[in-house]
Amino acid sequence: MEVLSEEIIAQKNNIRQYIKSLKAKLTPPEKTAQAEKVFQQLELTPEFQQADTIFLYWSLSDELPTHDFINKWKDSKTILLPAIEGDDIFPIKFESEETMQKGLLGIMEPDSKQKYIEDIQLILIPGIAFDKQKNRLGRGKGYYDRFLKESKAVKIGICYDFQLLETIPVWEDDIRMDRIITPETML
Repeated sequence: MEVLSEEIIAQKNNIRQYIKSLKAKLTPPEKTAQAEKVFQQLELTPEFQQADTIFLYWSLSDELPTHDFINKWKDSKTILLPAIEGDDIFPIKFESEETMQKGLLGIMEPDSKQKYIEDIQLILIPGIAFDKQKNRLGRGKGYYDRFLKESKAVKIGICYDFQLLETIPVWEDDIRMDRIITPETML
């Protein structure tokens, strides 16, 4: 079992390095264009159209950009972003870019510490990679897996095309997505 665990860790780390090298080649205009395609597809889904409350992420420079999408929908849907507390993330309502601050890991999050406790209909999730079985590979800390385990919301992974792989190694406690959207694919 120990050898298998070490092998899975090594495989996941190799994928993380490979995807990181591909992300580094993207220009800002390419990132924006690909994000627009992803969000255009997302907006056509019944899951998005029916959702009043959406949990997503304030993108880092190496993630599919979400800032424009968040600002586009903040007045007509309740937009929630993650804040980190200890080993967990919890949802905080997004108000505006001006009310964002650097959180525990240097990730921007709303400055309020008032956790959102009502129903969430849709969660848009970043990942290092996804596979065609709708598995997700994150950064390795397990924040999203712990959060998603407790949620009944629809889970949609969003990413660049090259982040969708045939298969990725998974642990039994990795949470599978309900749908994955890339600029060219919707599973």
